[in-house]
Amino acid sequence: MISSTSSTPELQALAEAVARRRNFAIISHPDAGKTTLTEKLLLYGGAIQQAGAVKAKGEQRKVTSDWMELEKQRGISITSTVLQFDYAGSTINLLDTPGHQDFSEDTYRTLAAADNAVMLEDAAKGLEPQTRKLFEVCRMRRIPIFTFINKMDRPGREPLELLDEIEQELGLACWPVNWPIGSGDRFRGVIDRRSHDVILFQRAERGRQSEEKLLTVQEARDTGAVEPELLAQALEELELLEGAGADLDLELVHAGELSPVFFGSAMTNFGVRPFLDAFLELAQKPVGRASNAGEIDPIGPGFSGFVFKLQANMDPRHRDRVAFVRVCSGKFEKDMTVQHARTGKAIRLSRPQKLFGQDREVVEDAYPGDVIGLNNPGMFAIGDTLYLGQKVEYEGIPCFSPEIFAWLRNPNPSAFKSFRKGVNELREEGAVQILYDTDESKRDPILAAVGQLQLEVVQYRLEHEYGVQTRLEPLGFAVARWVAGGWPALEQVGRIFNCKTVRDAWNRPVLLFKNSWNLGQLAEEHPQLELSAVAPVVSGVEPINL
Repeated sequence: MISSTSSTPELQALAEAVARRRNFAIISHPDAGKTTLTEKLLLYGGAIQQAGAVKAKGEQRKVTSDWMELEKQRGISITSTVLQFDYAGSTINLLDTPGHQDFSEDTYRTLAAADNAVMLEDAAKGLEPQTRKLFEVCRMRRIPIFTFINKMDRPGREPLELLDEIEQELGLACWPVNWPIGSGDRFRGVIDRRSHDVILFQRAERGRQSEEKLLTVQEARDTGAVEPELLAQALEELELLEGAGADLDLELVHAGELSPVFFGSAMTNFGVRPFLDAFLELAQKPVGRASNAGEIDPIGPGFSGFVFKLQANMDPRHRDRVAFVRVCSGKFEKDMTVQHARTGKAIRLSRPQKLFGQDREVVEDAYPGDVIGLNNPGMFAIGDTLYLGQKVEYEGIPCFSPEIFAWLRNPNPSAFKSFRKGVNELREEGAVQILYDTDESKRDPILAAVGQLQLEVVQYRLEHEYGVQTRLEPLGFAVARWVAGGWPALEQVGRIFNCKTVRDAWNRPVLLFKNSWNLGQLAEEHPQLELSAVAPVVSGVEPINL
């Protein structure tokens, strides 16, 4: 690991700032309650005064994290946002990710900037497909995973059954930090497994903090604060867990091999504060990251960070473009001049922004684990590294295989300039992958996405942000594979059938197949052709624009 060998007051202050920080993303299946949990965490952190409903009615406020107009219309999270707040002496960076199943690509990129992940489960449904996919990304990166089992105030499955499912299907050991007393309409609270305190919850006005009552187990028995049979059942189940003999091993937690588990209900605020308190204690602080110069220590003298997301038009009035930069090492300061690893250029960062959903303010400094927003007049790409001092370049962020493809037609030739600008900017921010026909006379791009809603969002944004009406023409393909050896490898094979050859934005060959059977057929006919479902990371090459 590359680190500083000497200790100075500046490095000591940096170390203290890093130790105060916790950074995490929430992963879940749609409708598991992710946006609601996000709002309640902000409420307890004092960042907002009243939590919003995902589908606002009357005077209910809209959720902080869902700022895009289409998100407000549909009641879903479409794009990632960053929410920073202070709580109990710590600075928390919450990387809010899309919960809709069509937006896993944006979530993958956001996980590249996270030091911890919170896996949110619906108590009635348990593990769901989207959660499994995102868990695999966390496992690849060895991200610590905290599990919050939500909606305990509704009819659901048995807690022991939910834990067993996680351990059997994901191979992830579980350690419940608290245990529920009752469930559904008889959910009364939780027992803290470490302190043996009984934490009872009293419902509060919608959107406000609920009250919590702390009792010993004996007090709960003596006062009758909890129905005796519910308390007895919870204690009996806790004895079973203790009999298993496992300990809460922080090394295993930080290696992504043991998940601390919490039970609660984000909608009614049950269990949110105990989760937040324990998370700050158990989560890992910002850690070193892999680069071409080895692992970079966060407490190093030189600033470095990487771009994990680009977003156009967060403020529709100014048609802005913002690059989200995860600070990895050193101290970031306003007006500092940094090196751009890919282009070799020096860039002065004069207007850095602290992000809070759509709201922004100028930030004077930032530390490892923080995310800053930089105005992006076309100079940044996803995966870019910025640094001071010794050159460093962090590992890039790969593209994942899309499953839906469609020509994007521009029926109005006079609007081509705006059409081209919109397509290029949306590709830069990763809203969708763009492919091109190998016949260069066919200028219309091919949109490639993991779900239909992604295509609809591109059309919506082209119309409302760039003033361009478009038409989609679906292509009958469902599988994409990159050719590992590039065009020379493809030429050696000669003519191939039952697939379409296209180019990606870096002029690399991509084969589109109608189904997995066609893919398997090609693999049998040409075993020497190496194909990949993940696009290789590109460094030092400018992408093709429309």
